[in-house]
Amino acid sequence: MLTVTLKVNGETRTAVVPPETTLLRMLRDQLNLTGSKLGCDVGDCGACTVIVDGKVVNSCLMLAGQAEGRDVQTIEGLATMDRVHPIQRAFEDCASLQCGFCGPGVIMSAKALLDEIPNPTIPQIRDALGGNLCRCTGYVKMIEAILIAATAMRGESAQASR
Repeated sequence: MLTVTLKVNGETRTAVVPPETTLLRMLRDQLNLTGSKLGCDVGDCGACTVIVDGKVVNSCLMLAGQAEGRDVQTIEGLATMDRVHPIQRAFEDCASLQCGFCGPGVIMSAKALLDEIPNPTIPQIRDALGGNLCRCTGYVKMIEAILIAATAMRGESAQASR
């Protein structure tokens, strides 16, 4: 067994797992953070996307032991009981998701993009979402939501940017 200590959503957490356990399985099964989804289990769909040390990671491909001492952000860490994250608000306002299975991964990819590029272009957004598959939408409303969230996160009014 392997003891893994990492920071998840700002809180130090420890789990004891078999060495072959993926970060996704540890998050879901040991830490009870079920927002990241198990889709393809081979890194193709992005449903398991989290942010590790500021970079987008398919958590189904990363071993839990590789997360030792790292900073991991999951969808559960974006909102509080009192405040929805601007990206989540924009996705809701734009009705960007249908079934919602891909949502946590898409939103985490958007978060990583906006943390790095506060005013992204549409091609940059498309590139950032390249690792996230959605079978329900055409991505148009997701891109719209990310542009709106970017404006909100920069502190500008949505009207001023239109």
